[in-house]
Formats: sequence, structure tokens, C-alpha cells
Amino acid sequence: MAVLLGLIASYLLGSIPVALLVGKFYGGIDVRKLGSGNIGATNVARTVGKKAGLITLIGDMLKGALPVAFFILFVGTDTLTHQLLVCLAGLAAFLGHLFSIYLKFKGGKGVATATGVFLVLCPLAILGDFLVFLCVAWRWRYVSLASITAAAFLPTWVGLVTNKKLYIVLAVVIGILIIYRHKDNIHRLLQGKEPNFSFTPPANSAGG
Repeated sequence: MAVLLGLIASYLLGSIPVALLVGKFYGGIDVRKLGSGNIGATNVARTVGKKAGLITLIGDMLKGALPVAFFILFVGTDTLTHQLLVCLAGLAAFLGHLFSIYLKFKGGKGVATATGVFLVLCPLAILGDFLVFLCVAWRWRYVSLASITAAAFLPTWVGLVTNKKLYIVLAVVIGILIIYRHKDNIHRLLQGKEPNFSFTPPANSAGG
């Protein structure tokens, strides 16, 4: 029962729409009605400002990191069963962001929340994936393309730094879901209509 409650709490924590809360705080802005409409740090940075975007990024990462850290602290990772519980906690938080109960099971794309999950599970894997993200973002100036590429590389990095097979399986599942959630971005990229990233918010948006 305690484990089930913990997993439910992980999902509920992951469901918290940080971007909406930050947008409302910075001038009463609903980020779902501006920019890409996504409740992620990139859209918040574009439409509200870079400070708001950074706060959203940290908040979304914490949503993934805290449940995993909690389960590791109280359950451990010594056995395969314990590792499974830790992975389920991370997956629950991640799915909460994608399918938030507070937003009628709609949500974001999960990049920051997934980063939080693996920052606790495999910090070296996140370091490698972050380098991939930076290289792609710097070369092509598309955050979406950088996110998709990093998601595709995530299982490889996890496999390189740990022998825990369940962590690799979790990375595969999360990576596939992130790429799927970027399907509209992929379509725009192929059409050459995907916007480049800019920290400059529109004139009618509040500064961050």
C-alpha cells in the first residue's frame, strides 16, 4: 500500500503544471495560448522571459528528480525489485507531466522532467546527453531538434554508465515518448517551418 501511494504521489507531483503557475505569476500569462502552446521551459522562455523559463526548467526537473530520490532513499536499489520500483516512480512522474490530471490529461513533452529522473539515476548519462543537446542546439538553433536527438541518445548514454538493465529500459521508453511528443515539431522541421530559439519574448508578453 505504501509503495502504491508513493507511485500515485509521484504521478501527482509530475502532473503539477509548473509552466502555467510561472506564467500566471509573471503577469497572468497562460502559456498555452502563446507561442507553441506547450507547457515547457522553452515556450515559457520565448513568451514570458528567460528568468521564467529557467524557473520552469528547474521546477520540471525537480518533478522528476524528487520521486526518484525519495524511492532510492527509502527503498534502495540493491535488488531488481527495488530498481523496478525506483524506475516506476520516475516513469510515474514523467507520465504525470505528459498526461497531467490537473490539465485533463494533457501536458508537455517531458524533456526537463526526464532530465530530472536521470540526473538522479545516472548523472554521467545526463552529462553526456547534455553535450549532445548543446552541440545540436548550437549547430542548428532548434531546441526541438536538440531535444529529439538527446532523447534518441539517452539509452546509449545510460547503457554506457550503468549495468542496471531496468534503467536502460526506462531510458528507451522515455526516449520514445519524448520523440513521439515532438511529432508536430518533426513535421515542422521537415517543412522548414520550425522556429529558431530566441530568448526575446514578444512585445505583448511580460519580461522574465
